[in-house]
Amino acid sequence: MRMMEAARESRSQVSSPSAMVKELIDIADYIANLRDAIAVLRANELTRHRLPMVHEELNEVVTATAGATNSIMGNAEAILGLPEGPGYRAAVEARVYDIFEACAFQDITGQRIAKVAEAMSQLEGRLARFSSAVKARDAGGIDESEIERRTRNEELLLNGPQKGGPATAQDEIDALFA
Repeated sequence: MRMMEAARESRSQVSSPSAMVKELIDIADYIANLRDAIAVLRANELTRHRLPMVHEELNEVVTATAGATNSIMGNAEAILGLPEGPGYRAAVEARVYDIFEACAFQDITGQRIAKVAEAMSQLEGRLARFSSAVKARDAGGIDESEIERRTRNEELLLNGPQKGGPATAQDEIDALFA
């Protein structure tokens, strides 16, 4: 009999209004802590700044690589058009064909970078949907490690590489040494 009474008393305590309120408060606290943890991830910063920057940088790599490849191939074709001399042409042709073969890297590199860019795009979309669903907000201020990263990058890179090409034209740089 005592066991039955203890079980009834236990059930009545769990289902009492104060126990339910405490449980709801615990759930609300858990959700608030989860939102704080998500805020530390700075998901909105990622989707607004970091991931779009990754796309831009990868596109710049593809563009620069294609430009370099076209330049190499154009110069190699010009070498093939040089006047003939004893043994010179055969040696130049052998090297030029090696250059042409090496330039095939651009197509493969471009394909791989395009895959990375697509994966980043999918991640960006999913992260944005997640942030929106949980109504995540970035934590206040700027992350100290982000400040250090930006400062270090600026110090190491000085002023380059610039989006869309160098900030100073190559002709201007060459004129300084003339």
